Amino acid sequence: MALADRSDSSRKAQWWRSLDRVSLSCVGILIALGYILMLAASPAVAHRIGASRNMFILKQVVFLALAGSVVVLTSRLTPRMIGRIAVMGGIVALGATFMTLVHGMEIKGARRWIALPLMSVQPSEFLKPCFAVVTGLLLSLRHTLRLANGWRFPGRLVACGVYVVIAALLQAQPDIGMLSVISMVFITQLFIDGLPVVFFGMLVTAAMGAFGVAYLVFDHVHSRVQRFLHPDVGDHYQIDTSMRAFGNGGLLGRGPGEGRVKDLLPDAHADFVFSVAGEEYGFVMCLFIIAVFTVLVFSTLNRLLEEKNPYVILSTSGLITGFGLQAFVNMGSSLHLIPTKGMTLPFISYGGSSAISVALTIGMALALTRHRVEGGLFTPPSSSAETARPLTRSLHKDH
Repeated sequence: MALADRSDSSRKAQWWRSLDRVSLSCVGILIALGYILMLAASPAVAHRIGASRNMFILKQVVFLALAGSVVVLTSRLTPRMIGRIAVMGGIVALGATFMTLVHGMEIKGARRWIALPLMSVQPSEFLKPCFAVVTGLLLSLRHTLRLANGWRFPGRLVACGVYVVIAALLQAQPDIGMLSVISMVFITQLFIDGLPVVFFGMLVTAAMGAFGVAYLVFDHVHSRVQRFLHPDVGDHYQIDTSMRAFGNGGLLGRGPGEGRVKDLLPDAHADFVFSVAGEEYGFVMCLFIIAVFTVLVFSTLNRLLEEKNPYVILSTSGLITGFGLQAFVNMGSSLHLIPTKGMTLPFISYGGSSAISVALTIGMALALTRHRVEGGLFTPPSSSAETARPLTRSLHKDH
């Protein structure tokens, strides 16, 4: 392959050699699966709402083509450019998320979307990747930036302030699922940053307490948890139908186009697309999808093992944590392993905001984990033992 030729010094060849090609291949597989499962799931949904049979298919072709382009183009950026995009994009997404409270579309009691001429946009989807990089940047400055008086930059304090603002907006929509994912991303980053065990325990306890409050305050959260814990309480139509789909699919599935779950569930092309895969392509296909997501996550984490730049470690950890959690929540909900939550399966479920958001997430992770000769953003070359040491060591050395 021409790009693999070591004698080729073009920028494209250098990008290709430095890239995590395993993760990029997984993205290509997921996009291909997205096309296949959209062909299977969406025509029945379109028919139910009186739309053209191919409406969702044609839209998703465009969304996934854009998503693939975003992954490739973003992966070619430098860590410094990723940081700038995250800061600017985060400000725009934060402002747009605030606007949903005033001018947003209300769907099922929540204001999360802004209507545009050709599509609706969920701004909070873009908060996830931007938040992970911004907090990674702020936390890393604590290790690399000294103030005039010799104090460390209060990166944790500033990052906590950013989190509180975002959490308040998501709670007001309300979007407890998105808030939970962003909270887990932040907790993971604080743990990797070396937060003392006592404070980490207090943080986890506070998160559990917040979930308890959400259970008591928000009716939809209470209802979903109750239905999950007590099968005889409430309406179980969606999850019962989903579980029957997996049972009908068996090992190898009923065959392409032979599934019935897409005729029965209103969100078969989005929240329950994993059930469509299970019914039409069987247990083997479900295992394959899980394996692709697993390989993508662990391949990205593997690139961090020898990384010495705190900004890269913290930002990438946050990005891939959010991505992995989103996939787990979708598949876990379909399999009744957790309470149901309307969250898309990355690159596979229908949705423009989701497709572009996860593309930005993986593109940023690929850009940050490319092999480089020097340290990168805000970190001098590896000759500096203090600022270039792996962040995992700081768990013991700094505290």
